Amino acid sequence: MSSYKEIVTKAVIGKAKKTSSNKFSLTPEELPNTVLGCWVINHKFNGSKNAKGSVLVNGSFDVNVWYSYDSDKKTAVTTQNFTYSDVMNVPLKEDHNMQDASEIIVRCLKQPTVSNVQIDNNIVSLDVAKEMGVEIVGDTKVKVSVEDDEDDYEEIFDEQELDEIEDVNENYLNEASE
Repeated sequence: MSSYKEIVTKAVIGKAKKTSSNKFSLTPEELPNTVLGCWVINHKFNGSKNAKGSVLVNGSFDVNVWYSYDSDKKTAVTTQNFTYSDVMNVPLKEDHNMQDASEIIVRCLKQPTVSNVQIDNNIVSLDVAKEMGVEIVGDTKVKVSVEDDEDDYEEIFDEQELDEIEDVNENYLNEASE
C-alpha cells in the first residue's frame, strides 16, 4: 500500500518575458552629419519586488555612437550612460502570491541593441530594444507516493549456493542410520 507525503521545496512559481523599446537622445560635442555606427555595452540590471505586486527591473547601459562631422571629413565617438526601469506583471502559478517569493531572477534574453537612429538639430535620437525575462522562485509543495512495505527487497542467491542445494543426497538420513 502506498501513501502520499508532501515535500516543501523551492521552485519557479512565476515566469514572464517582456520586449521593450525605449527612446533616448544624446548631444555630441560636434555637429554630426552622419551616424556611422551605434552599439550598446556594459548592460547591468537587477530586479526587485515592488509594493504593487509586480517586479521592477532597473538597469543601465552605455551607448557608443560613431559619427562623422565637418562635412563628413572627420569622425568621432561619443559615449553616454542611460538608465531604465521596466515594470513586469509576472503571472504566478497556482495559489502563490508575491509574499511567497524568496528570490527574483532576471535574465537578459535579447541584449539591448539600437534599432533606429536619427540626427535632428545636433541631437542624436536612438531607439534601444531589449528583451528581459523574470523568474520568481518561492516555496511550493510536491506530493510524492511513498510505499509503506518495509521489506520490498527481492532475495537473490549466488549461483554457487544454488548448485550446492541441488546436489543434496536425499537418502543421507537413511544411509546414516544403517
